[in-house]
Amino acid sequence: MSISTRWRRPWSLRPASRGTRHDGRGHRCGLAAVLLVAALFGGGTGPARAQDAGEVNATLDALFGGHEPYQAFFEKLKKAVAADDRAAVAGMVDYPLRTKIDGKTTTVRNAKAFVASYDKIVTPKVRQAVAAQGYASLFANWRGVMIGNGEVWFTGIGNKGRIAVSAINN
Repeated sequence: MSISTRWRRPWSLRPASRGTRHDGRGHRCGLAAVLLVAALFGGGTGPARAQDAGEVNATLDALFGGHEPYQAFFEKLKKAVAADDRAAVAGMVDYPLRTKIDGKTTTVRNAKAFVASYDKIVTPKVRQAVAAQGYASLFANWRGVMIGNGEVWFTGIGNKGRIAVSAINN
């Protein structure tokens, strides 16, 4: 069996046909590479690899120069939301905050306005995400630290080491 010099893109799902490079067993070359890449980068079909607090600490240290303030902020936010301490949560937000209230994108300008609309901003979905989130499973990137599936983001604000909620996606 001769191997053709023409080949199809490895991501093509069409069956092998004439003009497709074969491995001698009727399989298209390149499919194994695609499957290997999907396995290595989480092709979306398997469970995510668990991480521990040490890995979160290392990530936060690398991104922001230290994990301690972020860990303390997370724990304080989690307690304030669980206790329904509206003033405490409002004090942890960076204003102005763009969020949705009654399905409309709104700018919340200060803590007083935040407290007045608290139930429409910190919805049951947001409260559940915060309650269910563990420190060891936080996600962080250059934009900040994410709670849940993006319901809440917090990050360092300015150059004074202040950490605050930067987004609430309800």
